[in-house]
Amino acid sequence: MDDDNARAANAKKGSPFLNTDQAAFFVGLSRRTLEKMRTAGGGPHYRKHGRYVRYHIADLEEWSNSSGKSSTSDAGAAARGTGKPGRKDA
Repeated sequence: MDDDNARAANAKKGSPFLNTDQAAFFVGLSRRTLEKMRTAGGGPHYRKHGRYVRYHIADLEEWSNSSGKSSTSDAGAAARGTGKPGRKDA
């Protein structure tokens, strides 16, 4: 695992593509979480190079930046279409 982490840290110096373990380390998630996101959706963009899954560093950064929240109620309010919890649009 330490080898994967070292390669992830050095990836920006070389290839911009990371495997699933390296990408998970880069964004602070587990490998399994990224695998689930590939199936269910909602995760970062990935590419298939032959049979290998690869994540581009720019895609990981874009996904991380777009996932920003300013409070714990952001997701709930956005899903309802209102800025106030418990209030429905008229």
